[in-house]
Amino acid sequence: MTIADILMLIAVISIWSLLLVNVVLIIAGYLFYIQSENEQVPEIKGEVPFVSIMVPAHNEGKVITKTVESLLELDYPHDRYEIIVINDNSSDNSAELLAGVQQRHKNRNLIIISTDAVTGGKGKSNALNIGFQRSKGELIAIYDADNTPERTALRYLVGEITNDPTLGAVIGKFRTRNRDTNLLTRFINVETLSFQWMAQAGRWKLFKLCTIPGTNFIMRRHIIEDIGGWDVKAIAEDTEISFRIYTMGYRIKFQPKSVTWEQEPQTVKVWFKQRTRWAKGNIYVIVKNIPMLFDKKAAKVRFDIIYYLSIYFLLVTSLIISDLLLILNALGFVHTTIASFSSFLWLLAIILFVAGTFITLTTEKGELRLSNVWIIMLMYVSYCQMWVVVAAYGLYNYIKDLLFKREVKWYKTERY
Repeated sequence: MTIADILMLIAVISIWSLLLVNVVLIIAGYLFYIQSENEQVPEIKGEVPFVSIMVPAHNEGKVITKTVESLLELDYPHDRYEIIVINDNSSDNSAELLAGVQQRHKNRNLIIISTDAVTGGKGKSNALNIGFQRSKGELIAIYDADNTPERTALRYLVGEITNDPTLGAVIGKFRTRNRDTNLLTRFINVETLSFQWMAQAGRWKLFKLCTIPGTNFIMRRHIIEDIGGWDVKAIAEDTEISFRIYTMGYRIKFQPKSVTWEQEPQTVKVWFKQRTRWAKGNIYVIVKNIPMLFDKKAAKVRFDIIYYLSIYFLLVTSLIISDLLLILNALGFVHTTIASFSSFLWLLAIILFVAGTFITLTTEKGELRLSNVWIIMLMYVSYCQMWVVVAAYGLYNYIKDLLFKREVKWYKTERY
């Protein structure tokens, strides 16, 4: 075998191993869906706990009013929750809009915290730490500034956490509010359903593992106090705090009936910047937590560490190598005897991808339509390849930040 054959073989085995893991997660997630459909969300146990809902917001004037109004309409006892909006060094009309909402709802627990360039403007983690200092709830809920949660969202989360003392956090599901805007938002909608919530469902079903998604989740107050708040160096603060919750001996449960709708990027430029931040942030968390692989106390999170390592390092590297070798083989610069076999596996991978992804869409009302088959097929050859570029670029930027000791910059997703 030539060196090209060996490299291609390693790449193919790596890609297919991770593809099969994803298939297993989809099957487990679908079984969890069937199970959860027939189960009732537990009612809140004991006295209704006081909840502090925190909303970090930087230049969110286009969406913040709708978000706060939807939070005020939650079917949770109005005297048992407060809303804390951290208007974080905004230069738009957010302050005026929030003041208007506060004026209209004088009798509600709505707190507006405005920061400046000195105290704020340093990212979501810093904003959450500022808001937490003003909070008084025994439970802390987080919603992003572009969210419109369904009225039952908070009550379902609280119901789960009050019925199980082993839970440190409970997460809900988020859906794409602007899914029909263009092709990109259709792709994101499919991604959200298949690779966000179905993967969460599969990991919970198999390993009782979940990762906090950044919005529509609830945590116990004392956990945040015990860990010293959010890591301000982490731009993927949701993933980072998930690992710390597990090392404390708690679990994170997924409750798909708690739903929030959020606005997703509508241009490739905005999407690329957002996803690069996610990739770089997750790589930071992976590197930070690698020592936990050898810690007996952290046995619960080993799968997630290995899973993230495989996705952001092994899979990305394998995809780049296999694509490069196929191109070079076609151009005649290298010769690999398994190029045709690799092409067959690539075709089989597409079939598995389309079938598995479409199965996950059948779990959502309004998504079971033939047009989604073409969307998924097109997604494989375009959106998924864009993701590889994002992951590679995120890794490149992480290394640059590390080598040149650059301050981590927070990119705020543009709203519409």
